[in-house]
Amino acid sequence: MLTLDKQHNNKNKSVVFIYRPTYQKKMQIKKELIQEIRQIIANSQTKAIRSVDTERVLMYWNIGRKIFEEEQQGEDRAAYGTFLIQSISKELQPQFGSGFSRRQLYWYVQFYRKFPIVSALRTQFHWTHYKKLITIGNEDKREFYIAEASKNNWSARQLERQVNSSLYERLLKSNNIEAVLSIARNEKYPSQPQEIIKDPMVLEFLGLKRQATYYEKDLETAIIEHLQDFLLELGNGFTFVARQKRIHLDGDDFFVDLVFYNRLLQSFVIMEIKTQKLTHQDIGQLQMYVNYYDRYERQVFENQTIGILLCANKNDTMVKVSLPENNKTIIASKYELYLPSEKQLIQEVKKKIEKLVKMKK
Repeated sequence: MLTLDKQHNNKNKSVVFIYRPTYQKKMQIKKELIQEIRQIIANSQTKAIRSVDTERVLMYWNIGRKIFEEEQQGEDRAAYGTFLIQSISKELQPQFGSGFSRRQLYWYVQFYRKFPIVSALRTQFHWTHYKKLITIGNEDKREFYIAEASKNNWSARQLERQVNSSLYERLLKSNNIEAVLSIARNEKYPSQPQEIIKDPMVLEFLGLKRQATYYEKDLETAIIEHLQDFLLELGNGFTFVARQKRIHLDGDDFFVDLVFYNRLLQSFVIMEIKTQKLTHQDIGQLQMYVNYYDRYERQVFENQTIGILLCANKNDTMVKVSLPENNKTIIASKYELYLPSEKQLIQEVKKKIEKLVKMKK
């Protein structure tokens, strides 16, 4: 819009008209527009990075394939393979850098050996994912981690943590290999809490010292502060609901340590933390909380509430005797503040199998 202003010139008594633009409203840019453009840029950058990573993985795979195929032509394959890697590294490393050292070329050959079908490579996996997967010798175990990492969109760091915490072996303590792999592949949904709840639970990410004695409140606070890592340790389908959930019963107040919901099991999961050795009173307390949720919180379409006693120490026989024979909803799971060795967990799995065999006899 233009405004016409009239000014008089006293010297020649003429009238001068000056046009000034005026605006009825100050223009403003929408914040949503800026945010949408930022999102477009971020998405494009992410796609570009993924594209580069995918091409890099394919390059490593093809290099590994070429070296492997050439290696098969030698009379002494082991000696010829070593000679090939040394010679190729000598030629390429000065030009292309440390990505073509002898060690890296060895990784590429192992990559092709473990993943010989290029169409089976996962586009969401980076090279760091594959480097970790290559180190897993057992084929069933490797397939489990591939399926879980793909399904849950684990980062390379999360995959490494799950492998190092022996997730596969811990699940085997309560399940057979077929059940563990079927759930990982999404061929079946878990129908029992034992199929996804681990014993022990490894809480090394809390950063608590192994030797120290902690109050239950300290452990609970540390879990809340590392909630994302704790949900990863809990497993598939868990969502945080509440901390210190108040239950009022006829004038008395009780407080549940932690409440979660599992969408796969379609049930509430009540968790009580015990930093001392588990007692039958602790089991009775958790049973009361589970009964409350079943009677007053659970919807018709939901399954029975699950109770987990996360404890520093437990007597499995006492737990078994304290619960009904048909119990399927109360679980006592020991927690560890450090990463167990694979050897330790394999021994635990063997002990579990031996117990089951004796029970069947």
